[in-house]
Amino acid sequence: MNTITLETLDNYVAFIELNRPEAKNAISIQFLQELTDCIAKVQRGNFRALVIMGVGDAFCSGADLKERKSMSESQVREFLRNINNCFTHLAELSIPTIASINGYAFGGGLELALSCDIRYASELAIMGLTETKLGIIPGAGGTQRLSRIVGEATAMEWIFSGKKINGEEALRRGLVSKVVDPMQLKQSSLALAGEISESAPIAVSAAKKAIRQGFQLSMESALKWEQLCYSETLATKDRLEALQAFAEKRKPHFKGE
Repeated sequence: MNTITLETLDNYVAFIELNRPEAKNAISIQFLQELTDCIAKVQRGNFRALVIMGVGDAFCSGADLKERKSMSESQVREFLRNINNCFTHLAELSIPTIASINGYAFGGGLELALSCDIRYASELAIMGLTETKLGIIPGAGGTQRLSRIVGEATAMEWIFSGKKINGEEALRRGLVSKVVDPMQLKQSSLALAGEISESAPIAVSAAKKAIRQGFQLSMESALKWEQLCYSETLATKDRLEALQAFAEKRKPHFKGE
């Protein structure tokens, strides 16, 4: 039985569902391989946005500790390499990605959400990088991605203490962009993905690249990088379509060309 499903929705939206509710969507070897395969399919497909959401009362509770207990040290190291590769591929997708955090998101589960560009959370969501309570540290990008999102001091506070936070605190600290009623979470996330998909896809991809890579540069270098990314949009048919649509007072129809 598959633990991950990939669905194509209207408006070029990819929807990945984490479907291992009996284990709180914990990351097993099978789960990780299927997630890696689905992300590769998204990368090859004609999508403009991706939403990831869990089934049941968890987004993803982190590594499958029952399976981990039976692993040798070398197997754990291999698993860490694979999960890092998977999350890096997710982070490097050219399209915007949205984590729809419907419930528990601990350890590797929160690291999965951190690998996405945008995070929406349910009012019932509980999140945390809790690895220090297990004698380890976040090993799938958590120490680096969390600190870049919420700041170094807050990341240290949360990681050192293994703190679990709710949606409201996550919103206040900038970890998530929106907190909504649990019954509205999927709809809200897909609505954002649909809105993104109506924008010019080459322009959205260029904007993502400008933000992601420019963030690590000095302001002077980042502004130069922005101009290089901007130049990728100048020769596109979509730019001309936008100008034509404006003149004709209609909605533009972008083709990613």
